[in-house]
Amino acid sequence: MNVAMHERVAYSAMPDRPPMQWPNGARLALWVAPNIEHYEYQPAEVRVRDPWPRMPHPDILNYGLRDYGNRVGVWRLMEVFDRFSLPCTVSLSLSVLEMYPQVAEAMLSRRWELMSHGLYNTRYHWNYSEDEERAAIAQCQEIHRRIAGSELQGWFSPAASNTLNTPDLVAEAGIAYLCDLYHDDQPTPVKVRSGSLVSLPYSMEINDSICWRRGMEGEAFAQKIRDEFDTLYAEGGRVMNIAVHPFIMGQPHRSEHLAGALEYILRHPGVWCARGAEIVECWQAQQTSHQDNP
Repeated sequence: MNVAMHERVAYSAMPDRPPMQWPNGARLALWVAPNIEHYEYQPAEVRVRDPWPRMPHPDILNYGLRDYGNRVGVWRLMEVFDRFSLPCTVSLSLSVLEMYPQVAEAMLSRRWELMSHGLYNTRYHWNYSEDEERAAIAQCQEIHRRIAGSELQGWFSPAASNTLNTPDLVAEAGIAYLCDLYHDDQPTPVKVRSGSLVSLPYSMEINDSICWRRGMEGEAFAQKIRDEFDTLYAEGGRVMNIAVHPFIMGQPHRSEHLAGALEYILRHPGVWCARGAEIVECWQAQQTSHQDNP
């Protein structure tokens, strides 16, 4: 039975919540999510929306721009993240692990967490039947298990194309957290048919893809990151996500703006740089503590 999103997540007013504590007294949990994706040259499925805006196909211009990300941009972003020793959580098209072994090796050698972003970013899940979506999730889990040697911990539907069934199917597959909701600054529990699931804050505001579509360039995006950080850091107990794409912020005229924003954040004491699963685990431990000590 389909459950609407507002029925899955109970309303919780931020002022009514117990204080959120991060390790070593940190004021803010920061997780950085490079979106490393693959876009099919000729999409195998065109259902609700055509992945490529320009016709007729193939859309060489847009395909080439995204291909730049995996050829060049990803390496430039890795250099930036290495500069700050950031433990990233990759929003990953799982096909990348098989199609780009050099990228896979570079991510795994850095011990980056790999969160599933579907198989391809041109295979939308909208209008999938429950069995079709279950099979797509299982395929991603199988690739991750075979190449990374572990179970997937996180899920973000490709191109944010979640369905009403997605939370149930993700939990059914043993995945711990979901990034398809954009409704809070802290992790929240999600009601599912069986098992458990946590919504981890993922940002569509501090997201270069959205800003790029709005005509925002690197300097303005970097300032937006600083402004968001200032507020969340002052409030304390929040999660901040920075989502970037190699084909956008990996461009030579943008990457140093991102580096400058990261340098600004990390000059502040009490910033916990963490992987997605680590944030969820810390939050879960505190929920148990609050239940034991009402």
